[in-house]
Amino acid sequence: MNGVRVKICGLSTEDTLDAALEAGADLVGFVHFRESPRHVAPERAAALAARARGRAERVLLLVDPDDALLDALVEAADPDLIQLHGRETPERVAAVRARSRRPVMKALGIAVRDDLAGLAAYEGVADRILLDAKAPPDAALPGGNGRAFDWALLAGTRLPEGWMLSGGLDPASVGAALARTGARAVDVSSGVESGPGVKDPERIAAFVKAVRGR
Repeated sequence: MNGVRVKICGLSTEDTLDAALEAGADLVGFVHFRESPRHVAPERAAALAARARGRAERVLLLVDPDDALLDALVEAADPDLIQLHGRETPERVAAVRARSRRPVMKALGIAVRDDLAGLAAYEGVADRILLDAKAPPDAALPGGNGRAFDWALLAGTRLPEGWMLSGGLDPASVGAALARTGARAVDVSSGVESGPGVKDPERIAAFVKAVRGR
């Protein structure tokens, strides 16, 4: 064990959730965003979150949720952590945190060094920061697109404690990502899939092994 925390995101079935838990994932993520192939309805999120209770940190991923959606999903899934993966402002992140009474992780899209300038504004209101590859302008999804950003952009940048690396990671690339960035937490979704939204238990196990085996 090397202390690197692993999040498997976009889980939607009991079998793949069990695969993530058995592999030793520290966090498991459930996406409620209708445009995503990983979307789960509130009742499905609730069932999966209940199955994972006490076995891993349960993360509910939302994209620019309004208060009504936030309230409904928090009541249904009772998540340990809310991940905001849209265009939420620092003020909205703070409001979601206060309203939900849950810790919040804010995802920030990175493509160029200037994108890191927003870190400071969110660091004071979000409990964790996730750095992901910025989606292309025409992308339907804000994340989970299988793209990596240039990890060299992080060199010389003061990153907040507990930050998480995402974007284009898979069993073959995560070792290099950890070595280059020094990340102590990683998030994967499309990199452990056999098709859009279809998680592969063998790839999940291989990803966790690649992290733990460093």
